[in-house]
Amino acid sequence: MEYLDFELPIKELQEQFEKACLIGEESDVDVTNTCKQIEKKLNDTKKKIYQNLTPWQRVQLSRHPDRPYTMDYIKAICGDSFLELHGDRNFKDDKAMVGGLGKIGDQSYMFVGQQKGFNTKTRQFRNFGMANPEGYRKALRLMKSAEKFGVPVVCFVDTPGAFPGLEAEERGQGEAIARNILEMTRLKVPIIVVIIGEGASGGALGIGVGDKVLMLENTWYSVISPESCSSILWRSWEFKEQAAEALKLTATDMKKLKLIDEIVKEPVGGAHSNREKTFSTVASVIEKSYKALKMLSPTDLVKNRMDKYLEMGEFKS
Repeated sequence: MEYLDFELPIKELQEQFEKACLIGEESDVDVTNTCKQIEKKLNDTKKKIYQNLTPWQRVQLSRHPDRPYTMDYIKAICGDSFLELHGDRNFKDDKAMVGGLGKIGDQSYMFVGQQKGFNTKTRQFRNFGMANPEGYRKALRLMKSAEKFGVPVVCFVDTPGAFPGLEAEERGQGEAIARNILEMTRLKVPIIVVIIGEGASGGALGIGVGDKVLMLENTWYSVISPESCSSILWRSWEFKEQAAEALKLTATDMKKLKLIDEIVKEPVGGAHSNREKTFSTVASVIEKSYKALKMLSPTDLVKNRMDKYLEMGEFKS
């Protein structure tokens, strides 16, 4: 397991705990009490660190290399019922945007989400989770199919942003994202959005309009990444911690500003520390959200969604 800078005290205690247990197994020395003491100290240290995370540390956790990605969630939640669908029927199939039909229990859902890679080869294949216009058009095609057959939509958001390359701009990156936002506001089926990692800029908004927007505890959602913000304001990446603080990008900040509906608790140590628990929690919040939304008529669904987004940013002087 990989550890981040602020997790090093946990790493040291974990190594001490494993060594003590190994000594007990390989010799006749009774180290039960020592192991218990180290384990207690390890749990206390974990609680202390993870209860007092700074916004920048949450950004680091959202990018943890061991953190589960979109396909990990889909495979764990749907099992063998998932059928991946490809292509935008116009240009090509974007590997950074995945989608398809799957079941949670007896209910079918249309899943859409950005997919990152887990090593150099797959990161290049998935374009680091940065979708091109054809990715957003593919997502919209799948959502429109879901609307046609009355299937609810689930979007997993995890992207450092939409791909900013020249070819993406030539094929209409801005238009593709804007079109998705427009169409998602008036889609006649329930849309549940789950931010599972990074929620950066228009790249996240392109599949981020929903009746219920949920954020995992150690994720972020913002118009710009802390590093980019720091480089614009201070001409250096060194002020990224201050930028993260000022951007108000954490799940707690988003909930306070009423930009999301619910924060999904992660296991102590982040989503990657106990994947199974994370998957079951996400599956249950999706089911719970759908149960509340399925009672609404398509007209009410669209009206409530429109009203929700129109109310954002309102303030009383």
